[in-house]
Amino acid sequence: MGAPSMSPMTFTVHVPRLGTEVIKGYVALTKPRIIELLLVTTIPTMVVAANGIPGLWLVVATLIGGTLAAGGANAFNMVIDRDIDAVMQRTRRRPLVTGVMTARAATVFAAALEIVAFLVLALWVNMLSAWLALGATAFYVFVYTIWLKRRSRQNIVIGGAAGAVPVLIGWAAVTNSLSWTPVLLFLVIFIWTPPHFWALAVRYRDDYQAANVPMMPVVASLRRTTLEILIYSVVMWAVTVVLGPVAHLGWIYALSAMVLGALFTFYAFRLYRHALNDRADVAEAMKLFHFSITYLTALFILMAVDVLVRNH
Repeated sequence: MGAPSMSPMTFTVHVPRLGTEVIKGYVALTKPRIIELLLVTTIPTMVVAANGIPGLWLVVATLIGGTLAAGGANAFNMVIDRDIDAVMQRTRRRPLVTGVMTARAATVFAAALEIVAFLVLALWVNMLSAWLALGATAFYVFVYTIWLKRRSRQNIVIGGAAGAVPVLIGWAAVTNSLSWTPVLLFLVIFIWTPPHFWALAVRYRDDYQAANVPMMPVVASLRRTTLEILIYSVVMWAVTVVLGPVAHLGWIYALSAMVLGALFTFYAFRLYRHALNDRADVAEAMKLFHFSITYLTALFILMAVDVLVRNH
């Protein structure tokens, strides 16, 4: 009888996931698509503030600081909301839900971004822009994410103020001050946020309901929600028209504000009309959502074009 065969011992070694998966996870924490939209509003604001093309280094430093600050705020948001993100279809693939990194690692990452953002703005731009960025982060994390998001139907209305601060930062970066023009720019984005976000919330109404988040389409009828979307759209249109003479903008901006505002209101009215029987028209909601992004981008770019053409 031969000697018994000896099978080699096997060991399971847990190796931390490194490389592209983790890098993509950290990038995802910052919500880059949201940051892109914030930057699209910052640069034209700087052009208006400078009444021309601002210094390249000032623009670069402002964008770096603003990107890092917004990214840190978004990362904090994902840490706090990881429980409801796991419930919602739209967010269940976020890195903290899938386990790409731990909540502690994400928190350290978010804090590091905020520290570097403050230093970049304070050292290479000015202290006003640095404090505005820090204040926006604090507002987004503590007022919106922790306090309002799970408690109030007005969560995105009030919380949207944080997303409007980048125009204040851009203006402050150039002038080291604030005035009525940046306040109106702030109001444009502040008022734009509810119709933009509520249109998306109509699409993901069941998600928010499952996560027990009181977004407007969950706690109010679709008829009421779409009526408020329409009202906000009309008010936003009016503010953009008032902005022209206050900021001393010319005919290019005036025509753009009128046409874009009319289109935005048209999409909002169509959504309201389809919701009169209190039934969701997801296709109409998403048309408004996608156009709202085009609207804000086009409005601010054409604002900058107006300034550059007049000063050519």
